[in-house]
Amino acid sequence: MTWIEVGDGVLARRHAELDLTTGLVLGAERALVIDTRGDREQGAELAAAVRAVTALPLTVVLTHAHFDHCFGTAAFLPAPVLAHPGCRAALERTAADQREHWAVHYREEGDEATAAALEATEPVPPDPAPPSVDLGGREVVLVAPGPGHTDHDLAVHVPDADVLFAGDLLESGAPPDYEDAHPLAWADAVAALLALDAGTYVPGHGHPMTPAQARAQHGELAAVAALARAVAAGELDGTEAEARSPHPGVPWPEEP
Repeated sequence: MTWIEVGDGVLARRHAELDLTTGLVLGAERALVIDTRGDREQGAELAAAVRAVTALPLTVVLTHAHFDHCFGTAAFLPAPVLAHPGCRAALERTAADQREHWAVHYREEGDEATAAALEATEPVPPDPAPPSVDLGGREVVLVAPGPGHTDHDLAVHVPDADVLFAGDLLESGAPPDYEDAHPLAWADAVAALLALDAGTYVPGHGHPMTPAQARAQHGELAAVAALARAVAAGELDGTEAEARSPHPGVPWPEEP
């Protein structure tokens, strides 16, 4: 785990677990933490790493409600915790199932410590995010580009540093995860992020991406959307769409 400087006063942190990437944006008066990892122990580790960089008061932004991005939030309290309005509802609906599913996964992997930490974790319900956050001499814009990886994705744009944290709308080093995705709309959400013309795109997993890399992934998502439209129109069946898809695991629409 290490901090990577992706802009002036803007850091990304790579984590070995699930190749997660979190973020930290420094202002003159406050600092912004982007995502909090997957359980209370992991959150505490990240909080300590943040405090090794800055003593500024913190605000937390969650990009979406998947456990690996938000179950570590309690370590940052009493900091304000912000997210898309749909994130709170998604957590209320899915947190228990996520905790149970992933605790089983970690035990099957022989990682009893992570399973136990996850079972002991209660996620923090976030408040609705405003359009922007003033960190003191630096405004960070919170972008809700529409459904994509989930129905409540939130990206974090730091215009003066030319950096955008995309959450799991973008992924580096592995295919995007379609478990809760909206394949017909995901490319449009990424197009909205590309329109902001950032110089660096930080994905939810993996190494920071160049604009060219982000555009290439957008092209793959657009290809998936075209295949999904063809399935919905009865022009392809799901099996054929899966064979042609640049990404695995797409939830194809029901065929007419």
